[in-house]
Amino acid sequence: MRNLTGAGMLVLLAALRTSACAASPVVKIEEAKIDRWDPAMDAIVPKDWKIEKLAEGFGWAEGPIWVKSGGYLLFTDVPGNKMWKWSENGGLEKFLDPSGATAPDPNVWREAGANGLAILDAKTILLADTGNRAIQKLDLATKQKTPVATLFEGKKFSSPNDVTRMKSGVLFFTDPPYGFKKFDDAPEKEVAFNGVYRMATDGTVTVVDKELHRPNGVALSPDESVLYVAQSEPTKAIIMAYSLDANGNVTSKKLFNDLTDLVSKDAPGLPDGLTVAADGTIFATGPGGVLVITPQGKH
Repeated sequence: MRNLTGAGMLVLLAALRTSACAASPVVKIEEAKIDRWDPAMDAIVPKDWKIEKLAEGFGWAEGPIWVKSGGYLLFTDVPGNKMWKWSENGGLEKFLDPSGATAPDPNVWREAGANGLAILDAKTILLADTGNRAIQKLDLATKQKTPVATLFEGKKFSSPNDVTRMKSGVLFFTDPPYGFKKFDDAPEKEVAFNGVYRMATDGTVTVVDKELHRPNGVALSPDESVLYVAQSEPTKAIIMAYSLDANGNVTSKKLFNDLTDLVSKDAPGLPDGLTVAADGTIFATGPGGVLVITPQGKH
């Protein structure tokens, strides 16, 4: 996952509510807008909802998750190597520093913090730990990490970017080279391709796709029958859909949405982080902002 805005600020469609309490640092963004390309948008994002700024000042804000058990938001600043917490009453607080590698070599690393996050249970989250080249568990109380996936066929991952989990415990994650200063040319890169991976409940890691040049955000459909993967590639800005069986094995794949024609200097951003609502609606970062896409692929 990467940032949506060049200014590096974290924004949220105001499902929190449009009028925040006095203790909240939420600020309305007057210049931000919601484009409605189709009347169906009104049933997804009501007309009176606003875009509000929760916090700013990060290299880029990543991986936002809502920790329902604690009533707070967690997100990461990957180049800043920190994880942040935001709540309506407490505002912005530093949660984990460093979030990734403890002492990254500046000659090797472009960004060494944690990136995408996912809820594991009420007390634990998963993080794509870019700087430590691993998928890890993080205990929210002790802030201790436990490695989950560290190697593929005996080789280190490059810089894990995003992760999602089936109810059964099967994991899917992406591993582009964004963490390295030299990207694909980094001598530290051990796996030749940039992969989408599956980790079984017994810890076995297999490749879902090795053909995406810049795999990025991952998300599952509500019934866990489809895995969505975004590719952050200007000349092929796409979202792929992988059909899954009940055990989380990929049975087929197809192009879900091609957003390449939206890429322009006036619409910064590429397919990146994405999430799926309970009704299957996909909210995906992309050129110009957050894109709303139906389960059938209509933007």
